[in-house]
Amino acid sequence: MTRGTNKGEKSPIVEMRGISIGFPGVKALDGVDFRLFPGEVHAIMGENGAGKSTLIKALTGVYRIDSGTISVEGRVCRFGGTADAEAAGIATVYQEVNLCTNLSIGENLMLGHELRGRLGINWKATHIRAHEALSQIGLGSLDTRAPLSSVSIAVQQLIAIARATVVNARILILDEPTSSLDTNEVAQLFAIIRDLRDRGVAVLFVSHFLDQVYEISDRIAVLRNGRLIGEGLTGDMPRNVMVSMMIGQELKSLDSVESQMPEVAADAPVSLGVHDLGRAGTVAPVSFDVRAGEVLGVAGLLGSGRTEVARLIFSADKADSGSVTVLGEPMSSRGPLASLKAGVAYSTENRRDEGIIAALSVRDNITVSLQAMRGWRHKISRSEADALCEKYISTLGIRTPSADTSVGSLSGGNQQKVLLARWLATRPKVLMLDEPTRGIDIAAKAEIMNAVLDLAAEGMSIIFISSEMEEVLRISNRVLVMRDRVQAAVLDNSEGLTQSHVVGIIADGGGES
Repeated sequence: MTRGTNKGEKSPIVEMRGISIGFPGVKALDGVDFRLFPGEVHAIMGENGAGKSTLIKALTGVYRIDSGTISVEGRVCRFGGTADAEAAGIATVYQEVNLCTNLSIGENLMLGHELRGRLGINWKATHIRAHEALSQIGLGSLDTRAPLSSVSIAVQQLIAIARATVVNARILILDEPTSSLDTNEVAQLFAIIRDLRDRGVAVLFVSHFLDQVYEISDRIAVLRNGRLIGEGLTGDMPRNVMVSMMIGQELKSLDSVESQMPEVAADAPVSLGVHDLGRAGTVAPVSFDVRAGEVLGVAGLLGSGRTEVARLIFSADKADSGSVTVLGEPMSSRGPLASLKAGVAYSTENRRDEGIIAALSVRDNITVSLQAMRGWRHKISRSEADALCEKYISTLGIRTPSADTSVGSLSGGNQQKVLLARWLATRPKVLMLDEPTRGIDIAAKAEIMNAVLDLAAEGMSIIFISSEMEEVLRISNRVLVMRDRVQAAVLDNSEGLTQSHVVGIIADGGGES
């Protein structure tokens, strides 16, 4: 997509050219060009691993760039840290508010910018200046001497934005600012963003809520796999086009995956029943079932509620409505261990932090959940552990020197196979796989997807969550579509469901606009 332009467009206040940043084994940004204009709200869209966070951290001095240039108001800048970025007029408000709840509202607003007199900080003048900053964004009724902990998270987020006016920021970065806000609070935030924009502030807006992005942004840039896929004016970028750019199309890369999706017997029992399951502020109530031998794919953009639904089913998070049944029997919501014992397993999307235990061996990683189910008084014998490891190393093709090898030394694809083996060792009736192919090579993706098809053929119920649309469509009998934390549709894939149909639902609730 060519870059959009405004009539009589101003020069960009920020221009990033050829930005590349690499980490061991990962190219986080690969020659990215990005520009930000004064008096404009510019949204960055992309799935996990697209490079959004890395781009922000490069612009705010958290990461040093490997190559490329960053210019602010026409001057090339080399940021050695966040202080350099702030001195250049860049302020950031993160999803997790980085304020001090033990300090007052005024102290948080003016931290590092207190007004001083002959005897040190002039607190009276400092609080007057804090009140002025709050008044500029419609929060003049707040007592600047009240503790920050006395106000809601939503108000704390607005206070963090008010800090930008204190430091006279010309560039404001908002990273998922609406994730914990209700509808009225979002409206209040957007009013403030529009006011700042009208005063000439350049706003970089990151969000996973499509409706919000199209409501507030003037321009959209789409990143995928560390590269800029396209940039344009919001009015010139239809939603389905933008979603397609985010998701990408790489069907040929998975040609080695069996093309025949599992057949589900008409009288197959319902292994998992989900009935109006939801959690206020997290995901609206969802209802669906999964039959024995069925693969239910879950599609939707990052932040659409895919993971939240899985965590509620597994009782990793507590639902406040609805229920779950396993083979018709109510499942306890007392936590993950109770879910495991009921026959439901969940492999997290966060393989590194919530999945593998890097310092432990392959053997210990495979057997840890089974051991937890049995209780530590009934220790798995070495012979049983060896037999399990031998079985799954062979069945899943785990490439490891031995079962004693530290799992942290294996490739990402083999770590993912070890995680799959861990849950299979518990012999679940229902297996939920959240982004099981993220961050691994094509060959490993195909192996894992074929393993999923084999498990379904043996009668296991699979919930397959992925941001890669082609993967979901290739192996799923039906597809649950999530959109902005709401169940948008459950679609039958037996008649060759198309990517454009699913993209249409994700983009605007239905159709192929």
